[in-house]
Amino acid sequence: MFSCRLQDLPDVVRIEKACYPHPWTLAQFQQELENPCAHLELCRWQDELAGYLCYWLIAGEMQILNVATSPAWRRQGIAARLLEHCLQYCQRQGLVRAWLEVRASNQAAISVYQRRGFIISGSRPEYYRDGEDALLMVLDVE
Repeated sequence: MFSCRLQDLPDVVRIEKACYPHPWTLAQFQQELENPCAHLELCRWQDELAGYLCYWLIAGEMQILNVATSPAWRRQGIAARLLEHCLQYCQRQGLVRAWLEVRASNQAAISVYQRRGFIISGSRPEYYRDGEDALLMVLDVE
């Protein structure tokens, strides 16, 4: 696992576009790199970017903002490894709670989070641009 650098962003954006109907832009990822609360962690295999996870850590709370696995690396545990790596880092920083929103239809992601102990604690109706609901998932560390 590696922290993202400016020169990594073209690969991050390429995966983002392959994974999401409304992808983040290069400028949005650049803003995350400039944000002192933000972390953008990468999983590479040799020279290839397999996936990334972007989160904020503020006052013991981790907000997971964006997770993606390259289509070529799906179903190989990349997202789970990234999640575990980031949670362990945050726990060393005093993590109390982690949370995220996930598309209600994204059963693969929901399963990854549930295996790690996240529970569905609510929903956000019509959260996404296309009108799909989001599930709010929370992990209490205490």
